[in-house]
Amino acid sequence: MLFLAACSGTKVTSSWKEPEISLHPSQKIMVMALVADKEGALKANMEKEMVAALKQKGYQAVSAFAEYGPGAFKGLNEQKALNKIRQKDIDQVMTIVMLDKSKEKNYVPNNRFYRPFPPFYGRFWWYYSSMYDRVYEPGYYTTNTKYFLESNLYNVRNKQLLYSVQTETFDPSSAARMAVVYSQQVVKDMTRQQLISKR
Repeated sequence: MLFLAACSGTKVTSSWKEPEISLHPSQKIMVMALVADKEGALKANMEKEMVAALKQKGYQAVSAFAEYGPGAFKGLNEQKALNKIRQKDIDQVMTIVMLDKSKEKNYVPNNRFYRPFPPFYGRFWWYYSSMYDRVYEPGYYTTNTKYFLESNLYNVRNKQLLYSVQTETFDPSSAARMAVVYSQQVVKDMTRQQLISKR
């Protein structure tokens, strides 16, 4: 359990920022998650928590889901989508995209201590009892899930990419918890990159 707790969580695997760019707190950021319908709870949580994390730093932020509802930009061309966004006085759009989700199966051995040294092999019952436990009380398999996400920040006026970050999340306990940790890690990286202030 301690091993799994240490491994779980979100880490930034790579990030990039346009040089000499920083955001002013007066500018308004819209957070827009692009997540499959089957991960609907994650979509709403991602936007909500990213908005909260940015606001905590003193920046104006709104959720696309909260402003427009689901599927608001479906079927629109670029110009119509941008016009819709600009009507809300948005300066930047931050997208959150789930690039991939994978599952892996891991074998967890039992807790029996194995001692492969001569005194152990030299005593029949030590050897027999240890091997008995290993044969008749085997370990078990666990299935872990990895999420690979990417966030990009765009300037709405000139459509310029200002910032991009990729993350890996291992076996989150829930969609809500994943959204909280992801947002914290991304905002922490934005601060490190001096895109936003340290407030």
